[in-house]
Amino acid sequence: KASHPKEAKDFASKTIKNKELVKKKFDEALKILKKRPDVDTDKIVAIGYCFGGGIVLNMALAGTDIDLAASFHGSLSENMQIEKGKTIKPKILVFNGKADSFVTEEQISHFKNLMKNNDVNYEFHNLENAKHSFTNPQADEFAKKFNMPIGYNKKADKKSWNVLLKEIKSL
Repeated sequence: KASHPKEAKDFASKTIKNKELVKKKFDEALKILKKRPDVDTDKIVAIGYCFGGGIVLNMALAGTDIDLAASFHGSLSENMQIEKGKTIKPKILVFNGKADSFVTEEQISHFKNLMKNNDVNYEFHNLENAKHSFTNPQADEFAKKFNMPIGYNKKADKKSWNVLLKEIKSL
């Protein structure tokens, strides 16, 4: 667990550079999950926040066998891609803060174009007045402590979670 945003950024940067290892670890975790007797293997949902949101998106786009991928204030990269001819199985939900300064309009545009050009079933929710970390009740405290442009938004948190629950129920 990182105790400072710089440590978290360093970890994320190093991790994302090794896509094969990330995929291997994600797939191994998925195998473990599917072996549990309390898991419905026909309804697997992957949820990620911030860095984890980017990981979930990338794993869905890499063809991981899940049914729904949900990213909350997750990283969007202009390097995000889908292998030519690959069919993306899961529905993808992206919950982005419209006031999130960590996500650019170019990244959003690239993501939406990638989804449309590859016939991916997705929804992109750009939530009003929501900054990065809008689901984290401690975000305001972290914003002050580390002078970061993040913040909790109870309305966006609740709205995004309710949309996710509705999607899960429809699986």
